[in-house]
Amino acid sequence: MSGTFGQDFLQGFTGPNGLRDYTHASKTFTTNGYELAPRLKFLFHTFFNLNLSGVPALQSTFGNGDIASIGLAVKTVDLPSYQIATDTLNQYNRKRIVQTKIEYNPVKITFHDDGGDLIRNMWYTYYSYYYKDPGQKYEGVANTNGTSGNLNNTPAGFGYNRSDIYSADRAVSDWGYIGESAADGTPANSTGINTSGKPPYFNDIKIYGLNQHKFAAYVLINPMITDWSSEPYEYSSGNGTMSHTMTIRYETVKYYSGAIGKSRPDTNVAGFADPNRYDQTLSPLARPGSQATVLGQGGLMDAGVGIYEDLEAIMSGRGGLQNVIGAVQKSVNVQNTLKKTPLGDIVGRDANVVKNQVLQAQLPGAVRQAVNTGNGIIFPKAPKI
Repeated sequence: MSGTFGQDFLQGFTGPNGLRDYTHASKTFTTNGYELAPRLKFLFHTFFNLNLSGVPALQSTFGNGDIASIGLAVKTVDLPSYQIATDTLNQYNRKRIVQTKIEYNPVKITFHDDGGDLIRNMWYTYYSYYYKDPGQKYEGVANTNGTSGNLNNTPAGFGYNRSDIYSADRAVSDWGYIGESAADGTPANSTGINTSGKPPYFNDIKIYGLNQHKFAAYVLINPMITDWSSEPYEYSSGNGTMSHTMTIRYETVKYYSGAIGKSRPDTNVAGFADPNRYDQTLSPLARPGSQATVLGQGGLMDAGVGIYEDLEAIMSGRGGLQNVIGAVQKSVNVQNTLKKTPLGDIVGRDANVVKNQVLQAQLPGAVRQAVNTGNGIIFPKAPKI
């Protein structure tokens, strides 16, 4: 027994390295930038590409940032799925399966019922664009969404409660779906004749899965709403939230993938990190020297001050091992940052940011804050590399 224990103890120092269970997981999921790690369900972005140029009413309804904000109200979204029709044939009694067509299954999207009526407005403009029913006035209320209208001083609406079955002169006779016609499109030539028909409300809907600074996109081409419903109010639901659900059908699907860009809003992922809703302030948890900025939080200046404080603490005898490690860590952060972005580019980028802030503020105080020559702080031009 003692001999076995001694051999095992000795092998712990001199024996070969064994393959441990965590190494299997590491080789599987962390290799090549986590390429085989599963994507997370909650990291996604949805962009609704409304046809602003083809449907003029959308331009007055949705302002800057509203289009990108629609995707922020998405709670759940289905990814496209397919059903392929097949036939089984006989080849001298051998079963052969042949494909005949592909069906694109509907996609369901659930939205938060937001207090600003952004999602209700999207549905109402779609509803009134394709159907005449919501366009008829009732009780003299103006045809506006989100308000009861001014009941005094408005033209009389349609008398829904009056029977006009046998009326010889109906006030309104246009109801239901508005079919496509030549008058709905844009002029195709100099004669002014419209031939393109009613433009679609949606150009497409883009669904992005985000993972490790990369995206995987599904683009639903020419989607149309086939079902819309709103969650019911309920007294017994003390902590529930309201939502809308829509089902869409589409003509085909495009698949794209790539890297998430550095610009905000992103040029690769449409509508992502739009400044109207996206906080671009650096996190206070950013390590000194890890950010490509000179005076910004977590930038090179922070690293320089931190290294000086660590070294000063060591030299005065107040510091310890943590200061040594801290100084080394900050130095490595600076080195890695400068490897990715040259110092000239960092200085030039900071100068442009400050210049834009000064122009936006248009206040003498902002100018003094940005360029304080009294304290010797001047933002130089980026040197030529």
